[in-house]
Amino acid sequence: MTPDADQRRRLVTIVAFAITVSINAAAVLLPLNGSSTAEISARFPALVIPANYVFSIWSVIYLALLGFTVFQATPGRRSDARLRRIGYLPALSGVLNAGWVVLWHYEIFALTVPVMVSLLVTLAVIYRRLDIGRRPVALVDRILIDLPWSLYLGWITVATIANVTQTLVWLGFRGVPIAEGAWAVAVLALGVAIAARVALRHRDLVYAAVIIWAYAGIAVNQAGSPVVVATALGGTAAIAMLAAASRLRPPPGHRTAAAQAA
Repeated sequence: MTPDADQRRRLVTIVAFAITVSINAAAVLLPLNGSSTAEISARFPALVIPANYVFSIWSVIYLALLGFTVFQATPGRRSDARLRRIGYLPALSGVLNAGWVVLWHYEIFALTVPVMVSLLVTLAVIYRRLDIGRRPVALVDRILIDLPWSLYLGWITVATIANVTQTLVWLGFRGVPIAEGAWAVAVLALGVAIAARVALRHRDLVYAAVIIWAYAGIAVNQAGSPVVVATALGGTAAIAMLAAASRLRPPPGHRTAAAQAA
């Protein structure tokens, strides 16, 4: 990759982040199309939606992404191999984020799911290309490169589940012939399975913490459904134990080096 290509990539990342933040700010301050994101969400109640306070995590995510955006633009990171590997994907994630907000606020719900899934896939590819948790990196890289994408992927994992479920509610689907509570339990179990795989493979406490935060919020918000509360709390406990256990194992790079030395 040439210096000009690096400079172009860094600039596009900055512009995409600015657009993402602007669209999300408009959604809160105006709000877009006369309704807030939470007000629209409240029209489609589902048993996997967390309490409103949980959504404050967006402030943490955007602050972390701001740190990443500034850091990747610094002169010393112009030819960073890891940043080159993710290329324009951070910018694409911003475009998909902004697109989802517009679609949601203008109530084009059928398109929100493919856009949200595309965002999830984009973040997963970024996560894999950075190889978060599987290779030793400097502390500054962990904070300003790895942490933002761990936070973001963790939250969008839960947001995708919520988005799909609420869209099904909009379509009139309530889980029949399966009871709505049983459907919610199955969906929450799927989220735990995904989080468990990431926790074990990548030893990523940040990702696990986001899932725990969301599931605890689901338990708070769905207090009227004991089975959902029990599943959500059980999920938080399982993820916490798996994440803790994963940290007791040596990182993959350490095992490889030990094997080579032997």
